Amino acid sequence: MTNMTVKECCCFLKKLRNPSRAIQHARLASETLFSINEIEALYDLFEGLSYAIIEDGRIHKEEFLLALFSNSSMQNFFADRLFDTFDIKKNGVIEFDEFVRSLSVFHPDAPESVKIEFMFRLYDLKHNGFIERDELKEMVLALLSEMNVDLSEDAVEGILNKTILDADLNGDGKIDIEEWKIFVSKNPSILKNMTLPLLREITQAFPNFVIHTKVRELEVVV
Repeated sequence: MTNMTVKECCCFLKKLRNPSRAIQHARLASETLFSINEIEALYDLFEGLSYAIIEDGRIHKEEFLLALFSNSSMQNFFADRLFDTFDIKKNGVIEFDEFVRSLSVFHPDAPESVKIEFMFRLYDLKHNGFIERDELKEMVLALLSEMNVDLSEDAVEGILNKTILDADLNGDGKIDIEEWKIFVSKNPSILKNMTLPLLREITQAFPNFVIHTKVRELEVVV
């Protein structure tokens, strides 16, 4: 261990103290686009988030919102949808494996097909395997609100009609996953927000990750 840095020694000792965690991290590294070292860095980041308000080692929605907006009570439609999509087990919290697997989708090297499927789940508000017109309308209205754009009802309906016409190939009034894949392939700009370049070098991305809460202040150095 004489050639190890202080940080590497600490990581090594952590693994010795918690072999089950080391096994989990190794499994996640083999199943995602992150290396073992990157998984360790993500775990430090996850710990900072998951102990920000409710200290139970899981990310609750309030903690998720706090990380995104520095406000645990912020109301944001897209943040709610993102949290719900990260919550793969649908138990109301984000656990570490869900956190890593979901972030892996945004990795620059993640296959486009994976990004397309993740975005489909984001739009599938009812979790029934389809994007229906009312779901699409809710997403469009939320997007316009985020952009502070005010369109007439007729203009919104025009956007919906055009999207449904282009995407709903079998004419059943809703978009299934195969239709969505074809639609996105013709409109690749839809995926522009599905890649986070910093995830390619996650160990350098958060040199000083600080969360401020009303309860206490945590500083996690990755």
